[in-house]
Amino acid sequence: MTDPRRNASVRAWYREPWPWLLMLGPALVIIAGVVTAYLAVVSNDGLVEDDYYKQGLTVNQRTVRDQRAAELGIEAELVLGGGGDRLRALLRAKEGFRLPETLNMGITHPTRTGFDQKVTLRSEGGGVYAGGVMPFRGRWHITLEDDRQEWRLMGAWVTEKQPVLRLTMSATAVAAAQGIQTGGK
Repeated sequence: MTDPRRNASVRAWYREPWPWLLMLGPALVIIAGVVTAYLAVVSNDGLVEDDYYKQGLTVNQRTVRDQRAAELGIEAELVLGGGGDRLRALLRAKEGFRLPETLNMGITHPTRTGFDQKVTLRSEGGGVYAGGVMPFRGRWHITLEDDRQEWRLMGAWVTEKQPVLRLTMSATAVAAAQGIQTGGK
């Protein structure tokens, strides 16, 4: 015969806290897995280039352009003006070099390609160039080249720490040593 006092204290399993507490861990893992899968599908991984093979083939061409800038003694100083939406560049080169009418500048984020910019700077005379940009803050890779893509200068710019960015051949060599690959973007 069964004890009536014992049967009165037994509750259904779903009325006990322990099964729910034990199921909470696996449930959280399932929810985290679904959220992670959603983020992986929806977000774009900007670290991997779609045309990495073509970029690898153009490494020698980019190196030649860097060397050409050194031969011509080309240096530049970049300054953000206004509310960060105007950029001015002062370009210097060896005596006798004819400065181009326009410069092409690439502003690329190390990891988020959606914020990259291509800007054309127009000559104002005397080696001064200016153009409009979307304001940018933080660390950026800068590429400056002539419109015929015969030479280029590269560097990394942390806008909060460097009010002026000097692009010289040594800065380009440092950028290349760090693996900045902005020429193919």
